[in-house]
Amino acid sequence: MSVIVVNGKEFEPYLTVAQIDEQIKRVGAEINANYDGKRPLFIAILNGSFMFASDLFKELTIDAEICFIKLASYKGTRSTGHVVTSIGLDESLKDRHVVIIEDIVDTGKTLSEFLPQLMDQQPASLKIAALLHKPEALVHALKIDYLGFSVPNKFLLGFGLDYDGLGRNLKEIYTLVGEE
Repeated sequence: MSVIVVNGKEFEPYLTVAQIDEQIKRVGAEINANYDGKRPLFIAILNGSFMFASDLFKELTIDAEICFIKLASYKGTRSTGHVVTSIGLDESLKDRHVVIIEDIVDTGKTLSEFLPQLMDQQPASLKIAALLHKPEALVHALKIDYLGFSVPNKFLLGFGLDYDGLGRNLKEIYTLVGEE
């Protein structure tokens, strides 16, 4: 891995494919143990979580279902401060064990606005699985039940994370060069 340029900005390597795979396998094993015999419903939040959701779902040995919802609060490298829902949830959550799949939790705003909507549907349980978490950026109290990595409050790119729509296809995760 070396420095790359995406949309005119330089990014340096942060997490390798092997590091990401190792954590996804660990999270998958935890979920398999905790949901044995329960058939949970996973809700992957698009666009960013699609790679994490795909790899995590491949690690599951339990009976499970998955659906997708699109929530957004980013434009460029900064949060817009409001959540926009683009694609709704069609599945009934009543009495279901639900696991939200997120690529990254930073301020927690997106999930803090989305979770009450889910709780209104009376799931049996509601957990969060996130590949990345920026504890320094957290503004809204959230419990992440299944976590890949705690990361510094820096802009990250790759493995589903984008910079103005670009870079999601990178197998590794990069950080913006020169960001303090």
